[in-house]
Amino acid sequence: MMNLTQEIRRKAVELGFEKVGFSRASRLDGRNGLEKWLSSGMHGEMHWMARDPEKRLDARQVLASARSVISLALNYYTRPPHLESSYHGRISRYAWGRDYHLVLKDRLRMLTGWILTREESAQALWYSDTGPIMDKAWAHKGGVGWIGKHSNLITKDRGSWLFLAEILVNLDLDSDLEARNHCGTCTRCIQACPTGAIVAPYTIDARLCISYLTIELRGPIPRQLRPLIGNRIFGCDDCQDVCPWNRFAQPTDEADFLPADDNHTPRLIHLMTMTEEEFRRRFRNSPVKRARLAGFLRNVAVALGNSRDPEAVPVLRDSLRRPETLIRVHAAWALGEIGGEHAQAALRDALTREEDQEVRNEIQLALSRIQAAPLAELVQPRLTERNWDNSIG
Repeated sequence: MMNLTQEIRRKAVELGFEKVGFSRASRLDGRNGLEKWLSSGMHGEMHWMARDPEKRLDARQVLASARSVISLALNYYTRPPHLESSYHGRISRYAWGRDYHLVLKDRLRMLTGWILTREESAQALWYSDTGPIMDKAWAHKGGVGWIGKHSNLITKDRGSWLFLAEILVNLDLDSDLEARNHCGTCTRCIQACPTGAIVAPYTIDARLCISYLTIELRGPIPRQLRPLIGNRIFGCDDCQDVCPWNRFAQPTDEADFLPADDNHTPRLIHLMTMTEEEFRRRFRNSPVKRARLAGFLRNVAVALGNSRDPEAVPVLRDSLRRPETLIRVHAAWALGEIGGEHAQAALRDALTREEDQEVRNEIQLALSRIQAAPLAELVQPRLTERNWDNSIG
């Protein structure tokens, strides 16, 4: 006859969770490195990370009666690869489909409700990247998987394409053995990081991470990092794409995680013309909405600059008239990267009416780059062939 722990595990699997782990709701040990990471400022502008760090380390600070932590994982891997085209934007795989918060919320409510029905004395709280809970650390402790050198949770049979969640309960459940680390001497993720954000094994400097720069950062992307972002407009998958354990990844059965229309490889030029209403409608149920319109078009402008596509000059020129300073700053930078007479004319015209000093500075820097560029670069954009289907995205 199954005990309660086994029944919860079976119910979780019935609801579609691939992995379920159980651990005692005690204080996490120092291996997670949270305090050192925060003191070094590597969390950047994610100020909420430094708020009540003790809650992140001890589940009992979140739910005083907590006795156990149930860790859950849901596979989101889908087979389509990223399209390697400078003219299309790269969106992180986790954001191709419906917002995972919405999907996990439904399942967590059902599982928590079942537990509360099963045990009248039960108290429970559930989270999925929505509260002061260290999802990966608890999943590691509960045996779901281990934290890789890229800081993502890895499982031997599913790789790292997983959404994580947990339920805190006041029940004494059987604990699983902590997962063993199987990264060995591999450093592929460290070598693959475009910006060198994996500053040491298991340590990410968020201030350098493309996911942070394109999602969490609200202000301008540091100028020296913009060329390294390439065509990534929301998140980055490079460290996971190269992870050897992801060769075991299996396509998800969850239809909500399949790529939505135009979210897989959208055309950058088309995106740059989006209005606030179009952005809300297109990304209403997508994680992309977290970037907000100004942040998203900031990312698109950087990608267009990195594409060196002269056909992007008209939309970037028009973007210099948008009310958002953040967009104008990056549109000016992008025109400076593309160069040429038309880009130069657009920047000079914008300078005659621009009143914001930050934008004026960016325009002047862009003009100086164009003027200093070799003649060959003014005549011929620095690109590979343009034999891409313009109907995509």
